Amino acid sequence: MSSKSFFVYCYILCYISLWYQVLIYNNPLVSCGKIHFDPNIISNRKRHFSKERMFVMRYYKNAKEAKEVRDAAATKAVADIICQVRQDKDQALKDLAEKFDHTTLTQIRVSKEDIKKAYEMVDAHVVESFKKAADQIAFYAKEQLNCIKPLQVMSPVAGVELGHRLIPVDGAGLYVPGGRFPLPSTALMLSIPAKIAGVKRTVACSPANKQYGMIHPATLVAMDIGGVDEIYTVGGAQAIAAMAYGTESIAKVDLIAGPGNRYVTEAKRQVMGTVGIDSLAGPSEVLIVADETANPEYIAIDLLAQSEHDAFAQSTLIITDESKIPEILKAMEELAAKLPTGEAAMQSFADNGTIIIADDMEEMAVLANEAAPEHLEVHTKDPVEYSKKLYQFGSLFIGEDAPVALGDYCSGTNHTLPTMKNAKFSNGVYVGTFLKTSFVQHITKEGLRNLADTCMTMAHTEGLAAHEMAVKIRLQ
Repeated sequence: MSSKSFFVYCYILCYISLWYQVLIYNNPLVSCGKIHFDPNIISNRKRHFSKERMFVMRYYKNAKEAKEVRDAAATKAVADIICQVRQDKDQALKDLAEKFDHTTLTQIRVSKEDIKKAYEMVDAHVVESFKKAADQIAFYAKEQLNCIKPLQVMSPVAGVELGHRLIPVDGAGLYVPGGRFPLPSTALMLSIPAKIAGVKRTVACSPANKQYGMIHPATLVAMDIGGVDEIYTVGGAQAIAAMAYGTESIAKVDLIAGPGNRYVTEAKRQVMGTVGIDSLAGPSEVLIVADETANPEYIAIDLLAQSEHDAFAQSTLIITDESKIPEILKAMEELAAKLPTGEAAMQSFADNGTIIIADDMEEMAVLANEAAPEHLEVHTKDPVEYSKKLYQFGSLFIGEDAPVALGDYCSGTNHTLPTMKNAKFSNGVYVGTFLKTSFVQHITKEGLRNLADTCMTMAHTEGLAAHEMAVKIRLQ
């Protein structure tokens, strides 16, 4: 047999072997290059071949098919809202507040008097907790800023000085959701890094709360603690449109940051380019990696904590010890029964939760890095050492005493993070989100002469005669 024939023979064998595993283990269909898993709820212990990695993955529990978070109807609805805001401005904001929030807005901007009243409506201990969280967020943001330095250096070419300057955006729009629950933590997470970055004008928008007919008092207090300059009672896609294009009340900003529902995300997508945005967020995610030393109750409550966000939240557990799984599931049921959000959380986990059994610690790390989750928790024997194998995540929580909840509120790191595997190429909101790194060069006559030949030769090669002459005329 020739070497070429032998190669073809081996290739065919490998191909047959791959599809044998797909069929023998009742693997799901392959569609558009993606594997869609059988959406059974519990006790699905089939083996699945991964097209992306040359090993077999065992799924104890599969998520159902992902819910669609972007569709043509939502895209058109958002486009119509943006058009309405651009055309009718403040009146559109009032009409849309009536339509979506069932609130009649007499004024769009929140007054200082309203903020003062909000403090009277929030328990003093809650206010104190906000201030403590703000201190931690500010500490972390300041330390991050210290890592980002302006640059000014003489190049090896005499007469050529190069550098960059860190320039904050003039105006930042901060979107703080206010759907099922108030999110004062998001107000702190957005406003504090922006102010520490040096943003002159911070604008916060949030919808009216149904109970109060205004932005939730706790959110208003957090905005004030965070140093927000202007606060507006505007929510949804219309808030994004108002900050991007401006109305009579709201002057346009340069950058918009903050999470939101699919309509807010779609609005950010559609105004991107007119203004900068931080990211396009999808459903919130947690991935927990665990071994035989993990505490089942800790894992259970952290999976529930993620799942209680909403019906789209994605909770994943990768574990090397299959015997732990029944304990974890039992603990989830027991804990959920004690929670007012327990039923919704369990339903979300039933729909979107995933449990994978890894053959060893190495495979677990590979799977975690491939997932690139928003939040990544490490529950292993030596979590600090093991965490060194992990490099794709929005925010990393090392050790069983570091639940995502701490990062959501008060550890100091930001909770506005990349989702949908975007952690492979992006990061969460931080001081750098609100800074431009703008390049600078100072070139003397000596530097011009030293660079002239190189510049003119390249300009001539590209056929840009004015570029060539721009240097040549200065040498005469």
